[in-house]
Amino acid sequence: MTAQTETPGSVTAVYKVSGMSCGHCEGSVSSEIGEIAGVSSVKAVASTGEVTVVSDALLDEATVRAAVDEAGFELVGQV
Repeated sequence: MTAQTETPGSVTAVYKVSGMSCGHCEGSVSSEIGEIAGVSSVKAVASTGEVTVVSDALLDEATVRAAVDEAGFELVGQV
């Protein structure tokens, strides 16, 4: 099941990221994904490993994976 919702002008997707364990981890992942063009908000939760991303359009998973890798974590995929 893919947790994506679309509202006029935005798409919300939830990704699973492994390796986050603290607030600093959440900040690193949020910061890197937040730099992707079209992203309007990012909320990372270390306790669940879930990252909720709101963007103008559906993001390319390879782009999200590269941002998560840059932060030092691993993108498992979409929830």
